[in-house]
Amino acid sequence: MRKPNSMKGLEDLGRVRLSKNFFFRDFLHSEIADFYRIPNIPDDPDLAIEAGSRLCEELLEPLQATFGRLHIRSGYRSRAVNEFGNVNKLNCSTNAATAADHIWDMRDADDCMGATTCVVVPWLIDNHDRQEDWQRLAWWIHDHLPYTSLCFFPELWAFNIQWHERPARRISSYVAPRGVLTKPGMANHEGDHSEFYAGFPPLQR
Repeated sequence: MRKPNSMKGLEDLGRVRLSKNFFFRDFLHSEIADFYRIPNIPDDPDLAIEAGSRLCEELLEPLQATFGRLHIRSGYRSRAVNEFGNVNKLNCSTNAATAADHIWDMRDADDCMGATTCVVVPWLIDNHDRQEDWQRLAWWIHDHLPYTSLCFFPELWAFNIQWHERPARRISSYVAPRGVLTKPGMANHEGDHSEFYAGFPPLQR
């Protein structure tokens, strides 16, 4: 698919079905793009579709099947949108650091593809209320899904979830306790963590 250069082309891209329940349009919203009027359109739609499909099929579909409807906060970022956000200190990393992350249509320095989206799980908000309860979902995902990285935020326990060809399996958080929850090499990384998410529903696909 060519980069859209018309409204019709962008509509067609938005209709691309990435998985059973998710379409490309679900991931095109960006406050930066909307407010500053920067087109959030991939330069390489085929790569973005391929990476986004893996993200949806392997991570978002089982999450939604298990916990109910997900709220998509943000997803794809074009290089132009991300660069603007970085230069203007709007919580965006450099394009090189965001490749195969929020920039779905840009391979990283190791020539790997990947895709990230920020989601909220309403089920977690409705059933848990302690500040540190984000860790319950983090450990559930760690034990059940082939994620690459998770990063949790204070508002609504939103979190970035990334699919990548070479999964690092690293969990970090800006919610207390802040920092790295686990990563390869830490004593808590391997094994079963079901004690932390007792009462959670079993994985559905």
